[in-house]
Amino acid sequence: MNTRPSKIVCVGRSYAEHAQELGNAIPDSPVLFIKPPSSLISLEDGITWNKNLGNLHHECELTLRLDQPLKNETDPQKALEAIGAVTLGLDLTLRDLQDSLKKKGHPWERSKAFDGACVLADWVDISEVKAWNAVTFDFQVNDQVRQKGDTALLLFSIAYLLCDISQAFSLEEGDVVMTGTPAGVAALASGDQLTMTLHGQTQDFVWKTFVK
Repeated sequence: MNTRPSKIVCVGRSYAEHAQELGNAIPDSPVLFIKPPSSLISLEDGITWNKNLGNLHHECELTLRLDQPLKNETDPQKALEAIGAVTLGLDLTLRDLQDSLKKKGHPWERSKAFDGACVLADWVDISEVKAWNAVTFDFQVNDQVRQKGDTALLLFSIAYLLCDISQAFSLEEGDVVMTGTPAGVAALASGDQLTMTLHGQTQDFVWKTFVK
């Protein structure tokens, strides 16, 4: 299997409360965008950004790794069978820049796909997922809970998302899908200590990183 994805497909506004907190309409179909492999950094790298571009927001998300390719898939069960592992990831967003681009009707890439815009934790076997509509996770900044995720609250199920994505983009072995962030996004500051916790079937998986 490829150790580096050909692409990272992200889902925007997949939780109603998150769409509302940013003043966005609740979508009637998945909102998709892509981060390139060059956006990936490890937990050990720490997070940094060009402060001249404004605030950097955290968006913690359940993240999937595809171990089988998907193209124009319509069978929800086959879509789920393509998932090989899960983890938590941070879809880092230059929020001021994104707002400016949106007002101009421009694409979001400068605010979403920059170097260091994607932080992924270690992959966890899918045996830790008891049900795709019951995956929960937490995100803390300096030991204070900022976000709580629950896939039961997704506007579109995991299977539906994968089928829909595969109609637009051929998903290759090793590709990554970030399923969207719950409410509670906010700006990060230098020195912040970040903790992501995925509640698995047998144990909690805890990962830490930091803001430079």
